[in-house]
Order: sequence, then C-alpha cells, then structure tokens
Amino acid sequence: MAALGWLTPRRRSATARSVLAGEASAEAARKSTQESLDPQGTLTPLDTSDREPPFPVHGDAMAAAFFDLDNTVMQGAALFHFGRGLYKRKFFETRDLARFAWQQAWFRLAGVEDPEHMQEARDSALSIVQGHRVSELMSIGEEIYDEYMAERIWPGTRALAQAHLDAGQKVWLVTAAPVEIAQVIARRLGLTGALGTVAESVDGVYTGKLVGEPLHGPAKAEAVRALAAAENLDLSRCAAYSDSHNDIPMLSLVGHPYAINPDAKLRKHAHKLDWRLRDYRTGRKAAKVGIPAAAGVGAVAGGTAAAIALHRRRR
Repeated sequence: MAALGWLTPRRRSATARSVLAGEASAEAARKSTQESLDPQGTLTPLDTSDREPPFPVHGDAMAAAFFDLDNTVMQGAALFHFGRGLYKRKFFETRDLARFAWQQAWFRLAGVEDPEHMQEARDSALSIVQGHRVSELMSIGEEIYDEYMAERIWPGTRALAQAHLDAGQKVWLVTAAPVEIAQVIARRLGLTGALGTVAESVDGVYTGKLVGEPLHGPAKAEAVRALAAAENLDLSRCAAYSDSHNDIPMLSLVGHPYAINPDAKLRKHAHKLDWRLRDYRTGRKAAKVGIPAAAGVGAVAGGTAAAIALHRRRR
C-alpha cells in the first residue's frame, strides 16, 4: 500500500527555496479561496452508482484530494496553452510561439517533463508578463481557458475529482503553472482552489521575478504540506494524483497516491509500491482498485498537430 512518507522528515531535495515556494503557493491558494468562493461553474454531479466503497470516504472533513494539472487533469501543458493565448493577443513574436510549440511537442511525445524546457518556458512567461497587471492576466486567463483548455480536460480525471467533491472533500490543483491561471482552471472545474507558482507582484503589477522557485517536484510537496497544516488535514487520509515521476515527493506524502496517465518511471514506481493506476490515454481501462468507476476514457486531442499547423499558417 502507500508509503507513509508524511511520517518522515522532509527529504534533502526540499531546499529553502522549495519550502518558500510551497508556503507562498499555499498562502495564495487559501487567500484566493476565502476571497472568491463562487458557486458558478460547479460541475453537475455525475452518476456514481457504481462507486466502489469505501474510498473516498463521505463526510471526512480531514481528507482532501490534490491533483497535478499537466497531463493529469488536462492534456498537454497549461503554460503552453496560455502562451498560445498570449500570442494571439500579440504579447510576443512568432518565433516565441514556435519555441512554445516545440516544448509542447517534446512533452507529448516523450511523455515526461524536461527541466530545461520547463525552465525556458517559465523564463519566457515571466519576461512576457513583466509590467502587466495581475488583474489583466486573470481576465485573459478566463478567455484562454475557453479557447484552448476546456476541450482538453480529461473526462476521467474530472470525474475522479467530482467523486471527492461529492464526498464533501476539498479538491486542489497542484501545478507549476502560474497560480493565477491555475486558479482560473480550478474555478471553472468547480474545484476548491489551486496551488501554483507564485510570481512576485508589487501594487498588482508583475515584477518578472518568482517567490521562491517554480512549484515543481519537492516544492509541490511543500505546498501540499503547508496547505494541509493550515487546513487541519490528515495527510494519511488524503489522496494525490499525478502523471509524472517528478511528483513522487507529493504522492508519497498522502495515504492514497494514484498514478494517472503515468510516465514510465512513475508507472514502475507505482507498481513497486502497489499504488493505484488509471490511464485515460488509450482505449484500455485500468483495473478498478478501490476508486470510483465513474471516470470515462478521455480522447487525445492532438495538441502537437494543432500547434504545428498553427505555426505553418503563420509562416
């Protein structure tokens, strides 16, 4: 069963900057949730007549669920789709879009996150938003969600999140994407809130710097740890979902880790520790092992082909 990593001290890979990033993300997530609780966009309850008890446990106020975003909840990378939307609004040049497209293509074909590509994408995004108001990017994020992201949500993972909500539990996105964009996605999906990378702002204007570091790897675990402490959650009763081996620190924190659309390293690790798996990338359905069966199989949208076609039209 799950490794009870929450009982052990922090791993050495959790640097001071990881802790800072995690705590900043948790603070931003709780502040956003408290300020803007909005019933609009709540999902219609799904048919869960074939739900397999006893998980998620109904009425367990000390349990919550944490979902990675890229390739777990949504096909592809949120930062890439956000970049496409900013390009459409003339925030940057065609050559920058081509770089975003290449990074997205690599991500989809390789099935894993490349740290160098991710760093380049984040640096580009920070330089692009520098000097813009936070409120402006939030408004644009709403539009971009409708244009590029809504149709790329995995129905299966969405149903899993809804099962936790139906059980009366809070559900959080946990992503390296900017926290403002993550909050838009969480709100549109009817989730509780989001933990994401926090970009520094002064008087509501982006400075082009980060608070701590990107919410990636160990920083995600620190954000979940900080949020759980603030929300009085028992991590041994919580669940976490991800596709990437980079999120093993986060998955190891909780009592119910799930590998969703896992990369090769995570699949191997999950099998070794007897973690539960779900794969929505193909026609086959993973074996049901104590998790709601209301999640249908999502279809691959072909984001790489769309990006390449868009680039060709611009040439």
